[in-house]
Order: sequence, then C-alpha cells, then structure tokens
Amino acid sequence: MTNGRAGAAAEPPRRTDARLNRERLVAAAREVFAEAGPGASLNEIARRAGVGPGTLYRHFPDRSALLSAVLSDRIERLGAQAERLLVSEDADEALEQWLRAFLAHARVNQGMGSALLVEPAGESGPDCHRRILDMATGLLDRAQLHGSARADLTADDLLHLVIGIALSTTQDDRPGRPEFLLDLALDAVHGSPRRKG
Repeated sequence: MTNGRAGAAAEPPRRTDARLNRERLVAAAREVFAEAGPGASLNEIARRAGVGPGTLYRHFPDRSALLSAVLSDRIERLGAQAERLLVSEDADEALEQWLRAFLAHARVNQGMGSALLVEPAGESGPDCHRRILDMATGLLDRAQLHGSARADLTADDLLHLVIGIALSTTQDDRPGRPEFLLDLALDAVHGSPRRKG
C-alpha cells in the first residue's frame, strides 16, 4: 500500500517544469521590457527564457497578461519593502525610502509601470492599484502620526505626485531629474499647507 501523503507532497515533474518556465518567462520579460519597453518582442522574451513561443503563449495568452505578471512581480517586491519599512525606527525616512522605490518602479520600462497604474491592464489592474495604495497609506499614516508628514495629505495625493514625476521624466535624459523632482515633492510632504480655508 502506497503512502498517499508522500505522493501528494512531491510536486509532479510536469507541474514543476511549468512553474519554472513561468518564472523564467517573467524574469526574461522584466529584462526585455526594461531594455525595449512594453512593445518589446515576445519572441525575444521566449528566447531569453530558453523556451519556445508556444510555451510563452500557454502561460500568457497575450502581451497584456505578460505585462500584468511583470507588474505583479514588481508590486510583490514593493510590498515586501513596505512591510520591512513599517517597523523601521524613523517613520519619515521609511516613507521617503518607499517613495523612492515606488518612483523607480513607476519609471521602469519607459513608464510601463505608471501607465498600467493609470490605465490598468486586464483584471489585475485595479487590484494592483489597491495594493500600492494600501502600502502608501500605511507608511503615510505612520509618518503623520510619528513623523513630520502634514496631516492634510492623502496617500492618493502622494501616488499621483510620484506617477506624474515618473510619466514626465521617462524621456528626460537629464541626470538626477526624477530624484530632484521627488525631493521637491518630499519638501511639500513635510511643509505647511499653503491653501487658506
């Protein structure tokens, strides 16, 4: 008599291969989209992943599905960073570090990340936006409570500022321009409200 539990614990080779192929495709897509933008060749992505085009299309039926998978992978990384920063000592520094990471995320792939946030691709788009908004909310709330972030600021305001910087600087080759604009936005985060009434 065979042990059913032992058989269930071992992942079938075909399923393992499929999972590894998917991981390789997402990693290759991350690189190729970063080099050539969201319109990059899907055949080149398959070649770099070491699989045929048919395997790519079995995992990702269209470009939008692959873009969403790459975006989701990046959001997982941003989420892990947000969790680490939420327990760091300096609330203001934690918010700043995460906003810098979010700016890099939004600028990558000639604006692909920010474009998909502004106009979500497929069914995963709104969920991705919600997850990012939740990360920003947690860090901003903490900076408002324990740091110097102004009380009238919302996480949605912050995300729009950073996405605006990302979109406006994707074709700007001046060194340090996105970081300079983010520094100005961070000054406003810690400044006093200028609006009256």
